[in-house]
Amino acid sequence: MWFDSHCHLHLCETARADQIIETAAASGVSEMVTVGIDVASSRRSIELAADARVHASVGLHPNSADSWDEPTAATIEELVSAADVVAVGETGLDFYRDHAKPDNQRRAFKDHIALAKRFDKALVIHTRASVDAALDVLTADGPPSRLVFHCWSGDEAQLQRALELGSYISFAGNVSFKNAQDLRAAAALVPSDRLLVETDSPYLTPEPHRGRPNEPGHVPLVGEAVAGARHEDAATLARVTATNARRFFGLV
Repeated sequence: MWFDSHCHLHLCETARADQIIETAAASGVSEMVTVGIDVASSRRSIELAADARVHASVGLHPNSADSWDEPTAATIEELVSAADVVAVGETGLDFYRDHAKPDNQRRAFKDHIALAKRFDKALVIHTRASVDAALDVLTADGPPSRLVFHCWSGDEAQLQRALELGSYISFAGNVSFKNAQDLRAAAALVPSDRLLVETDSPYLTPEPHRGRPNEPGHVPLVGEAVAGARHEDAATLARVTATNARRFFGLV
């Protein structure tokens, strides 16, 4: 059975969440982590985690970091302590869209790192045009005991830096795209005990469904692309990545 380590069920709810979860289960997806990007979606993630197959992550996306103030930080801290919350984030840096000032992004990122350490929760990291900058922050502040770079986008040197920090590396639907040879090469380099797969749904729909909204039920297609890049059996990779996810999110 597969484990979708990063989805946004609150953004997939053009259909009912229970229908999305059942469709995923029928596709062989046993568990998923739904990831908050602000206070409202973080609260919704906790609500959705009432289903035993769903686990919650809470945080503020770097594109919204200009709104990271004391009240928001206090609310996220309160949410992190909830029993169904297995991770902090998604957090990190995004220098591609430039929706928030870099200094505010770094401040929010550092605060999320501190929360992950304080509550001993996994840290879910977003990077876009910012992998080295995120690695620099983690190196300076010291990484938490469990961290993942979701939707990996770095080069081989950056991958080695991330692995040296103890990071897990997660691949999303874009690993299946025809022009994603570099991502598939990276997937082949990640140690088997640090590897995760995700949908990032409703974004980055894998082939052959590209162009339509993504959903957790498509994570087997992501896994098959990763397995192909690693010359491994998809069923074996499903077991390995699900075991990794359960260990990473503290579910064992």
